[in-house]
Amino acid sequence: MVNWIEVDTYAREWIKEAGERIRKTFTQKLDITTKSDKNDLVTNVDKETEQYFIEKIRSTYNDHKILGEEGYGDKPTTIDGIVWIIDPIDGTMNFVHQKRNFMISIGIYENGVGILGYIYDVVHNELFYGKKGEGVFFQGKPVPKLEEVSLEEAVLGLNPTWVTENRRIDYSILTPLVKRAHGTRSYGSAALEIAYVAMGWMDAYITLRLSPWDYAAGKILIEELGGKATTLSGKPLSMLEGSSVFISKPGLHEELLENYLKEFKE
Repeated sequence: MVNWIEVDTYAREWIKEAGERIRKTFTQKLDITTKSDKNDLVTNVDKETEQYFIEKIRSTYNDHKILGEEGYGDKPTTIDGIVWIIDPIDGTMNFVHQKRNFMISIGIYENGVGILGYIYDVVHNELFYGKKGEGVFFQGKPVPKLEEVSLEEAVLGLNPTWVTENRRIDYSILTPLVKRAHGTRSYGSAALEIAYVAMGWMDAYITLRLSPWDYAAGKILIEELGGKATTLSGKPLSMLEGSSVFISKPGLHEELLENYLKEFKE
């Protein structure tokens, strides 16, 4: 039997410690390299933070698996057992250029079911976290269930790339949606934007390609609050491979799928 109270206690302790370690690097020179392209950055701090979590998890729970962005964990082929899905710094471009608007994101899953989710704003020392069946909390205070909103009243998280000519999607699919929405925002961190939907500070988040560590924690929070987390075509999100991502309040999710996103092909 898993002692989830203990797991939760350790996870929050390690997240806060990792955040303190990251803040101490703000005055240091970063070692910055690129991964898939010039916009996909990784720093020595990303790598060191992931290694910190792996050391803590493996020394405490040697039967748990770890899927991390920087590749220092395991390479699970199934989501069976207990799996920690970790993004040590979500929003590395923001970390490098702004020293803000980046998050630590950790989702803990048991046999494919999200149990504990944490999104930590390092700069502001703000923790969004949730446990399946027990609610979502921000700085220790309960977050209310998500309420329905119309598109005309909605603020959408959407990268401007997807409404200009690009290689992933016909921009004409999303342009009408943007024109009808109350407003759009783009913060450069998927975990941050999903957390903002959970808080009701935005109403939906749409992107064309993410990896599980980008949304594993946020999916737990959103679903616990009654929201929806799927691909752009409404399919379930995979915890092992990347896909498009559509996070939304209830009602709005169905409206956008039916009227705007049904033309999208995975």
